[in-house]
Amino acid sequence: MCPRMVGVSGAGVMLMSGDIRRGSLCTTNAVSHLIEELQYTLGEGPCVDAYQGDMVVAEPDLADPVTRRWFAFTSPALEAGVRAVFGFPLRVGTVRLGALNLYRDWPGLLNGDQHADALVVAYVAARWVLEAQAGAPPDAVAAGLEIGADFHFVVHNAAGMVSVQQQISVTEALIRLRAYAFSNDRLLADVAQDVVARRLRLD
Repeated sequence: MCPRMVGVSGAGVMLMSGDIRRGSLCTTNAVSHLIEELQYTLGEGPCVDAYQGDMVVAEPDLADPVTRRWFAFTSPALEAGVRAVFGFPLRVGTVRLGALNLYRDWPGLLNGDQHADALVVAYVAARWVLEAQAGAPPDAVAAGLEIGADFHFVVHNAAGMVSVQQQISVTEALIRLRAYAFSNDRLLADVAQDVVARRLRLD
């Protein structure tokens, strides 16, 4: 993935399924990784909207948007130096897989050529994911996809622990973990690490 090809500062790919954010397949730098972590933790942002709405999402100026959205995501993204964000759905036919995340550290829309190039990158990434996953056993992630990826297995482990401790469903446990992370201004993965290491217990 080459950010320069589409005129951006960084890029990443988030995989999703249904309403579940699976995690980050790859990112090009620390800021793009943070952008995906924020979206995973908060449940909002350009990739989430691009996937759920099955459409390209663009915010050319996070500091001065025409329409205010992503109230939890915007402030930490700006603090990280992000000024513009773009989400392109990953899909092949009717199969939706996630979203391509692009960001700039300066404001402005993608021009026509950059937009077209981003669509091509999103399509190629989606095809690669489908082909890599085709040979994997059911309910398993292909080995090729796991290399360098962050599928937040620790979050699911933590949700299982909270589920048992509080005698609630895993879905409710994930909601409580996200709520704790948000209210304490932390990333979900960091909270999950503390739960699994038994440094934190949600009561």
